[in-house]
Amino acid sequence: VQLQASGGGLVQAGGSLRLSCAASGRTFSSYTMGWFRQAAGKEREFVAAINRSGSSAYYADSVKGRSTISRDNAKNTVYLQMNSLKPEDTAVYYCARSRRSLFDYSGSSYYPNYDYWGQGTQVTVSS
Repeated sequence: VQLQASGGGLVQAGGSLRLSCAASGRTFSSYTMGWFRQAAGKEREFVAAINRSGSSAYYADSVKGRSTISRDNAKNTVYLQMNSLKPEDTAVYYCARSRRSLFDYSGSSYYPNYDYWGQGTQVTVSS
């Protein structure tokens, strides 16, 4: 399985970005997908996760109301739409595939539960 993240860039505070993560393989729809981020000098943190069908999602409090995770199983792609970006959103954003079948917040937000990771895409928000 390979995950290829894209869509990052430099944006002013208040702007928007849409991240994409394309997955290889034919079983994409069988897995929960998540987005995590890691700012310089900080630990990796959960951003959002979406269940296999795309009918349910979880968000970190820091992005709730400003971000939307979605997926297109026909295209093997998961997206993260981020609006009203803030300088504190600056980080490398990673998409990942969960190893768990159960979709719950505690498990979906715990990065060791993800077994495949994309290479990351840099998001920089200027003030």
